[in-house]
Amino acid sequence: MILAFEVGGSRIRAARVQGARLEPLGECPTPTDDLAAFIAALRNFLTEESAVSLSIAGVVDPVSGKIIVANIPCLNGRRVASDLTAALGRPVTVLNDADCFALAEARHGAGRGHDSVFALILGTGVGGGLVLNGRLVSGPGGIAGEWGHGPVVRGPFALPCGCGQMGCLDQLGGARGLERLHHLIHGQNLSAPEIVTNWRNSNALATETITEWRTILGGPLAMLVNTLGVTCLPVGGGLSNAPDLIAALDETVRAGILRGTDAPLLVPAQLGADAGLIGAAEAGAG
Repeated sequence: MILAFEVGGSRIRAARVQGARLEPLGECPTPTDDLAAFIAALRNFLTEESAVSLSIAGVVDPVSGKIIVANIPCLNGRRVASDLTAALGRPVTVLNDADCFALAEARHGAGRGHDSVFALILGTGVGGGLVLNGRLVSGPGGIAGEWGHGPVVRGPFALPCGCGQMGCLDQLGGARGLERLHHLIHGQNLSAPEIVTNWRNSNALATETITEWRTILGGPLAMLVNTLGVTCLPVGGGLSNAPDLIAALDETVRAGILRGTDAPLLVPAQLGADAGLIGAAEAGAG
């Protein structure tokens, strides 16, 4: 049993976790500017478990242990795992939230039974995590799985990205990206749910946008499948709530891979809001 925390910019969720079984312990506001208050918030949930694990929306360098987390300044640039281990008197593991999602879905969700899994997040932006032979791959700097960054988009859809590059998939792949793409093509300001609904209703403008979106994402994802040899890509984030959209993207990806398969590769994730806690516990358990 692991004491797991899901740490966001506004709330901290806590649960005792074993495998995919959770015993929720509650939640509290995240103290973002006061390290002592942050530690106290975690300490309030301490139980008899000997290990603590955190899922957090930040990049954790596996070598230095330092974390980059813009929305929690009191943790930014710190060796959070070692700091919390000393403060709480028990071993603490800290993992990026996308990696927690990937680990949870690979071991207990849509990726069960697959040796190699790449989990995708199509939310506000895009993210992901890679699990090979059942083990999480974090890579140098802890950025393995960040498929949304790199100058791959060319032409009028190449937009400046927050990472400093031009043409990143992060600007077009998620819900906000779908909205940007629709505006670029048609000059309309519609929400992602409105675009998807219009697409379902065979609206010509929405269909053109979704077709372009599938083309932009499908090629890089097909290359990713060919390169890594993954056999399951669980999809989380807001766009995963449209399973027909994910099925359409899956069709595009499978058309672009070298190994023909009739079995879906992109499938909706199964663990929902609990994936972060489950993945954190898996990381803490080793």
